[in-house]
Amino acid sequence: MSLPATRPADDWWRSAVVYQVYPRSFADADGDGTGDLNGIRARLPYLAELGIDAIWISPWYPSPLLDGGYDVSDYRDINPEFGTLADADALIAEAHALGIRILIDLVPNHCSWEHPWFKAALAAGKGAPERDLFWFRDGKPGGLPPTNWPAAFGGGAWQQIDDGQWYLHLFDISQPDWNWDHPKVIEEFDAILRFWFDRGVDGFRIDVADSMAKDPALPDVVPQPNGEVTRDKYAGHPTYDQPGVHDIHRRWREIAEEYADSPLGPRVFVAEAWLSPADRLAQYVRPNELHSAFNFDALQCPWDAEALREVIDHTTENFWAVGAPATWVLSNHDTIRHRTRYGRDQKRASMPAGSVPTDLELGRRRARAAALLELALPGGAYIYQGDELGLPEVEDLPEEVLDDPVWERSGHTVRGRDGCRVPIPWSGAEPSFGFGTGGGQPWLPQPADWAELTAEAQTADPDSHLNLYKAALRIRRETEALGEGRLTWDGEAPAGVLSFTRSPGFRCVTNLSESPIPLPAHQQILLTSEPLLDDRLPSDATAWLAI
Repeated sequence: MSLPATRPADDWWRSAVVYQVYPRSFADADGDGTGDLNGIRARLPYLAELGIDAIWISPWYPSPLLDGGYDVSDYRDINPEFGTLADADALIAEAHALGIRILIDLVPNHCSWEHPWFKAALAAGKGAPERDLFWFRDGKPGGLPPTNWPAAFGGGAWQQIDDGQWYLHLFDISQPDWNWDHPKVIEEFDAILRFWFDRGVDGFRIDVADSMAKDPALPDVVPQPNGEVTRDKYAGHPTYDQPGVHDIHRRWREIAEEYADSPLGPRVFVAEAWLSPADRLAQYVRPNELHSAFNFDALQCPWDAEALREVIDHTTENFWAVGAPATWVLSNHDTIRHRTRYGRDQKRASMPAGSVPTDLELGRRRARAAALLELALPGGAYIYQGDELGLPEVEDLPEEVLDDPVWERSGHTVRGRDGCRVPIPWSGAEPSFGFGTGGGQPWLPQPADWAELTAEAQTADPDSHLNLYKAALRIRRETEALGEGRLTWDGEAPAGVLSFTRSPGFRCVTNLSESPIPLPAHQQILLTSEPLLDDRLPSDATAWLAI
């Protein structure tokens, strides 16, 4: 298996545009309402035409899907709802034939309670070696759990079982944490990496890459002044960003380097670590650790010129200091879609779905401007499926269809992440909008008014969100200045405007002020997110200029 000669050089990942596929919600080839690998295969020409470099596929492993596949019961197979290993092999080969690389999710902090090793640990009883692979502990006097650690999805992080012991789950009750102090766990994941690298996978996105190492003393989390347990990942936190996690990453980097001379080129890792500021995150992408990291500071940044510039500067300075590329991202499967966030009061942009009024037309304008800003910045970029269609968050899903464990763990007070995971619309005038064959309805219902947002409808509209992305990605590929590199801020930019140049001959101007502005000197307008108004760039718009 080999990639076409037109593939980027061995450092392709330093400037790659990666498209995230959430497999349940991308395309359904067998009509059962759930997306699958053959659905992805059928849409590979669409992704190639869009112009992306790689696909990151959220977990495709066997799973009870109690957390959208991030509860893995077998790391060496494919969820039967999604297909087979043969389907995965075909997908990898067909993507490579189109010049597209494949990244898959690795979930190393925890597994599913249906994983055979955890089921054996439950059955083995207190003191059995099977329990050493996880975090089983006796509780404190008075029936209390071993520590006060909170779970990310609500409630506490320890679950008591029938024999009185407790097991650790930093996320859902169905996701017991692996004990990474045990050599058998370390060796198992070595083997998992090689299993998928040998099948042609180009890399892994590492889920919760900052969490595998725990403080073995099991100290309590520092309480807040009001007595509640903090959820902040402060320096020295007992379960996040512990020094031992870097030993794991260095070991994995050595495994990736074993494949450096293969026909497919280098294999890479992308860290998912919700760590801020960027100097903490940069420690994960030092030369002998992971290759790049998902940029949550950029994702969470409000639509504000000063805040965006601060994130851009802090990201680039800290990543360049360790020789790593920056990455940029606007949405993913865990966050409210940015068209909706940008249409809200920016002080409340990330509030739970349905809790803040939204101006979707304002959000649309800002999402288009943000797309051009993102794709002009130095380094790599991520597109979450449906970003290119301008999809909004679905904030009014019926309660009876909500699937996210956050909904249950919060006592039905937080709707969770289902609104960004609604299956995307491909064609037609009514649900399921071409998502599945035979007219069957998808696992989450789509809004009835999405007909104008389908890929089919937008392909025919030269001014659509989709065609803006296609044009931007084409120009990015053709423009020497874009991708990895440096930027220089333009000192003459007015307040509320982000303007920078990239060598050779490129300028990006984003107007976040309330008034139209004249464009700076240029030879040619390459692309704008909105039409000019009397030769001026309107508010909430971005222009790409040749200079």
